[in-house]
Amino acid sequence: INEFTSPGARFAVGAAEDADVGSNSLQTYELETNKYFEVEVKEKQDGSKFAELVLRQPLDREREQSLRLVLTAVDGGDPPRSGTAQLYINVTDANDNPPVFAQDRYRVRLIEDATPGSMVLNVSATDPDAGTNSHITYSFGETPSRVLKKFVVDAESGIITLQEALDFEETRSYNLLVEARDGGGLVAHCEVELEVLDVNDNPPEVVMTSVSSPVPEDAPVGTVVALVKLRDRDSGENGQVRCELSGEAPLLLVASSGGSYKVLVLAKALDREEAAFHELVLKARDGGEPARTGTARIRVVVLDANDNAPVFSPAEYTVRVPEDVPVGSTLVTVTATDPDEALYGDVKYS
Repeated sequence: INEFTSPGARFAVGAAEDADVGSNSLQTYELETNKYFEVEVKEKQDGSKFAELVLRQPLDREREQSLRLVLTAVDGGDPPRSGTAQLYINVTDANDNPPVFAQDRYRVRLIEDATPGSMVLNVSATDPDAGTNSHITYSFGETPSRVLKKFVVDAESGIITLQEALDFEETRSYNLLVEARDGGGLVAHCEVELEVLDVNDNPPEVVMTSVSSPVPEDAPVGTVVALVKLRDRDSGENGQVRCELSGEAPLLLVASSGGSYKVLVLAKALDREEAAFHELVLKARDGGEPARTGTARIRVVVLDANDNAPVFSPAEYTVRVPEDVPVGSTLVTVTATDPDEALYGDVKYS
């Protein structure tokens, strides 16, 4: 009898035979007490009586797969005599149970440098039905195509596997809807929340957002020469960046808000005549283990200012001139130099 059989259904179980006649013949049937079936006595046109089982309560194969009942036929003699028959009732399965996942929601963490082919998670569902009704296949439910490129689920085992490299900086988490379907078409779902863990796979970047070059050599101390932005796409300590300045230059690196830095002229003034330009290297280091670094070079040209007067060499000349020297004769050549450049260093005499 199928477990989906509706209460009220009837099943003929045949008739007992009694060779006696009259009141000594078969009179009724009795069924062993149980919660599912009752027996009703039916009479044929020839007066013989047979039994029918009547289902009073729905069956459940998952609770009881079979029943063994005793049917008794009783005559009307004094004392009455009886005979028994064993009724073996096999309850056949109906697909009345959907699959059930071990968890409604799974949470899993996966490091972003996990290799494709790595197992992410093994989801599991059970179905108490029998045969094909209990055979479960797994698949993804409604899921964006970009996620389906990253993950695959084995239809038989429920093992979810990574099939494309992850990138924390691109996507930090995924939500997967996994579907379990039994052989009768009943479906259950569970959700997989996957968190991608960061690794220190990005070097810090040093970006010059503003550079003032050339810088006048008479610029006052504190003049901003360049603004530097530090970036690291990693998170946590992997994205915490420190910056150092290297190179011989009268410049100082000073932190400001928003992760930017200011490059300032030091207390030592610039002197183009001493150095016409300065080359520096900005080196950034993140807090990862091991740390990753990034560098940027900056060249600051010093713009000349007219900060030097001409200088005679020597500062005093002694000239002896005969009194009869002709007019227009060269008496002496004096020389002055100026270390400034261009017009600032172009010396005229008077």
